[in-house]
Amino acid sequence: MYVPLAIGADPLAIGLAAIATLTVVLFSLLKGTGWEPTADVSEEILEKRAKSVPETEFPEPGNRSIGGGGGGGAIPAGGEGGEGELEDGSTASAGPGDIPEDEVEYYEVEFAKQGETIELANNETILDQGEENGWDLPYACRQGQCVSCAGHVTDGPSEDYLEHDNQQMLEEAELEDGYTLTCVAYPRDSFTIETGEAP
Repeated sequence: MYVPLAIGADPLAIGLAAIATLTVVLFSLLKGTGWEPTADVSEEILEKRAKSVPETEFPEPGNRSIGGGGGGGAIPAGGEGGEGELEDGSTASAGPGDIPEDEVEYYEVEFAKQGETIELANNETILDQGEENGWDLPYACRQGQCVSCAGHVTDGPSEDYLEHDNQQMLEEAELEDGYTLTCVAYPRDSFTIETGEAP
């Protein structure tokens, strides 16, 4: 049943009711909800991940997490791995970065934007050798999985002059147009390249 408040309601009674309500609210806030934050398990998770994911030797741009970002245990070009045995019992080299020192060949490569021609070994990538020469060449992943390090071979199809070790971004038509990823490209002949040029 609704009882309308009389126009001449007692202000003292209203004030006491307000004080009582505020007191109850204050005590409930002081008491809290009883919620406690969960324990920080991030270190435990990182340790478990480190045990389950193999370490690698290559850097990971934008992701410096434990384990090196690969469940496949990939061996980077030039890394340890040596030769592996094939199903037929023969052996195969892990990649162009594993060419023995006594079999290394050198090629004259003109870097058009840098205005220099240098001799490059066929067991190191174009990117690595350009950096060794003191140039600040563009790159990101160093694994052939982006196009940040792309360059353009002006002499023709890039595969006529380079060996690509596990590049995953360029289409066949782009390779035919002379594009390459310098982080996974090994010289196989003399040529001219424009670095920082993507398809």
